[in-house]
Amino acid sequence: MDRASTEAFFATLKAANPHPTTELEYTSVFELLTAVMLSAQSTDAGVNKATRRLFPRASTPQAMLELGLDGLEAEIRTIGLYHTKARNLLRTCTILIAQHGGEVPRTREALQALPGVGRKTANVVLNVAFGEPTMAVDTHILRVGNRTGLAPGKTPLEVERKLLARVPPAYLPDAHHWLILLGRYVCQARMPRCWECSVAAYCDYQPKTPAPKS
Repeated sequence: MDRASTEAFFATLKAANPHPTTELEYTSVFELLTAVMLSAQSTDAGVNKATRRLFPRASTPQAMLELGLDGLEAEIRTIGLYHTKARNLLRTCTILIAQHGGEVPRTREALQALPGVGRKTANVVLNVAFGEPTMAVDTHILRVGNRTGLAPGKTPLEVERKLLARVPPAYLPDAHHWLILLGRYVCQARMPRCWECSVAAYCDYQPKTPAPKS
């Protein structure tokens, strides 16, 4: 994808959705961090279903700790890997209270030092909560980056670095959301819905997938 196509690609996505945001539900930075930690290998819809029960009971690190492991697991047991996620979340809450005054830190280094927080989770928090122009590469963005020719790469980190270099600066703060939504609903893994894709004209993928016959 050349520079002109890249500009048109993001201009089109912005025109269709000027103010994109995460589909995870939250009302504070701590709730966002919690939701993102729970979302690994789970759907946003599934996480939201669980956190609608969890957050009224535990919306702060201290309240989460007071639930205890059994109480927390009971609230999130519908989410995949909930045993591991519950343990990581409680350990994270302990560190937030002991080292950060109960607040979520604003640096990548401090975020990634929290149990269960990797580069992708840190990037989401930095972007969504603090407005940093980061790129959280999940399976959707990895696929879109490669399939469209926007940022080909074998690893999430390689795709992330290429996207940060290639996305025009004006679009970078929201690019993470546009690419996730594109991958989730249009540029899907098994069959990209090219016939209804607003940016198909700028994409390198060939041959374009035709609309299914009725």
